[in-house]
Amino acid sequence: MPVNSFEDYPMSWKPTLNHQNKPLYLSLARQLEQDIKKGNLLPGTKLPPQRELADFLDINVSTVSKACKVCELKGLLSATVGSGTFVSFDALANAYLLPDDKPRNLIELGAVFPDTATFGPLIGCLKEMLNEADADKLFNYSRPNANIWLKDTAVKLMEKGGFSPAPESILFSNGGQNAITAILAGLCRHGDKIGADPHTYSGLKTTASMLGIQLTPIRHRDGQMDHEALLDACRNENIKGVYLIPDNHNPTTHTMTADRRQALAQIARDQDIFIIEDGAYHFLGQNTQPAVASFAPEQTIYIASMSKTLAPGLRMAYLSVPQAYRKPVSKALYNLNISVSPLMAVLAARVIVSGQLDQFIESHQQKAGQRNKLVNHYLRGYTCHGEETGIFRWLELPGTISGSAFEVLAMEKGVRVYGAERFTVGNSLPSRAVRMSVCAPETLAELEQGLIILKNLLDHL
Repeated sequence: MPVNSFEDYPMSWKPTLNHQNKPLYLSLARQLEQDIKKGNLLPGTKLPPQRELADFLDINVSTVSKACKVCELKGLLSATVGSGTFVSFDALANAYLLPDDKPRNLIELGAVFPDTATFGPLIGCLKEMLNEADADKLFNYSRPNANIWLKDTAVKLMEKGGFSPAPESILFSNGGQNAITAILAGLCRHGDKIGADPHTYSGLKTTASMLGIQLTPIRHRDGQMDHEALLDACRNENIKGVYLIPDNHNPTTHTMTADRRQALAQIARDQDIFIIEDGAYHFLGQNTQPAVASFAPEQTIYIASMSKTLAPGLRMAYLSVPQAYRKPVSKALYNLNISVSPLMAVLAARVIVSGQLDQFIESHQQKAGQRNKLVNHYLRGYTCHGEETGIFRWLELPGTISGSAFEVLAMEKGVRVYGAERFTVGNSLPSRAVRMSVCAPETLAELEQGLIILKNLLDHL
């Protein structure tokens, strides 16, 4: 202990450190992690400046910095230039949203699924494929350039999303999550920073945590990412790229204006960062906007996936990757997958080129519209964001209850929803809100029962 006394010093954290436990930075990191998980350091707590903490513990500043860096890469801390280091608001939240099992009698309003109306036609198409003479090819390795028509099909799908890429830019992956993982693994190193919305897709969070990539929240203006905040993050946080869901954002349901898309694209071009544009939810809405990729085609990796459009089990996604990023992303996809399943690739392609996709989208939108009418009826006294044809909604909570606390209350009553904390990035203050998946219940009656339970909970807050 140094000569200076810290007994009455207003430090938010006063750890004890055994100098015999080497290396010291890992020992300090373990204690910091334990104090966060035990609740001794609450989310949002600002840690003492590193120099003061080093003086308190009689160790080098570099030791404290390394310990904090370890916890940052685990998602426990969030550091912002000029503001300090904070315990992340999502430090204790579980971002894995697809549980191993579903308890009996639980009404599922958590995990996002489309309705099952397309399953029958998909099975019919699959049976036709398996009865063809060359069906054995569907069970072999696929070679990306062996079937050029598959890339042409991907282009057709992306054109529906407001972007028209060149066929040679197309790569294939086993679903959107697989695509995100490959992009980050191919383009980033351990410790790199990626910008994201203050609330973002939970799958991005889990992948970034696994790869040791830090997510930096980019503040919002008018409910959408602020291009000036993105510029600040490029200059001050040294981010390498940014992840966007411009259409029917998961979880907040917001759709970005064309002007904001263009402004964000301009920043990416000027600052030479890459954009990951996730188009998974484009077909949930009815108003088509140009893709961000159309404004910055040389900076943007555009992902078009099928799980939210056709079926979750159809693990097929397409990436349009600019030349500058294509080789590392292609290598990452190979190391993750070797190749995509020809069975899934051909099934998805046939649905697209046959014109059935438009029918499926229309069917999904009609059924989602029926379900959202129930949501609007039962929750009409509350603020519940989302498209009339969307498959999830963002419910703002009354009073002072947090999203995570309401999630617990709902679970006790037999309904699963997910609180905002699960989607929060870094030191962003979580909204007092929950995400509800309106198409997850198997029937309208089950959805109605869940909404009645939620309404009763809301009415008594």
